Amino acid sequence: MVKYLIMIIFVPLIVLSQEAEEENIWQPLDFLIGSWIGDETGKAGIGKGERTYEYVMNKKYIKMQNISRFEPQEKNPNGETHEDLTIFSRDKSRNLIVVRQFNIEGYVNTFVLDSIKSDYRTLVFVSESTENSPEGLKARLTYKINNKDEFTELFELAFPGKEFEIWLRNFWRRNRN
Repeated sequence: MVKYLIMIIFVPLIVLSQEAEEENIWQPLDFLIGSWIGDETGKAGIGKGERTYEYVMNKKYIKMQNISRFEPQEKNPNGETHEDLTIFSRDKSRNLIVVRQFNIEGYVNTFVLDSIKSDYRTLVFVSESTENSPEGLKARLTYKINNKDEFTELFELAFPGKEFEIWLRNFWRRNRN
């Protein structure tokens, strides 16, 4: 009888605490939700970007859609349009946030949250795997939150035997339109 009484009292508390934990997994990324416009610079040149982040599937995931248009330059006289679709998820068994980035060029990067400052203002994701890219390629994605309406993003690549090199430096502003 005591055993059943304990179960009646504690099981709902355990379930409620697990639900609260589920809802808090996105706390470091909550600031991203919404629409953004960006200034981009890097190997592709100078560009402008548009991006949205939204919760999907009962807040189990965050979906990001991005389109960037880079101006014509000497190396690329026609300019360049880049698109990517990114899904943030939680791997419960490893207790990690995982980022899967699908690029229009056919590359797929899988990142894991590597470090986060205690104030949640800098998040660093490192590649766990890449598809359709040179063997041994590593990537790093860093979000630095400037304030609730602005963040800086770095996308870095390291080829085998080389150090990370910045490929894109983006400055994003919340789109209030």
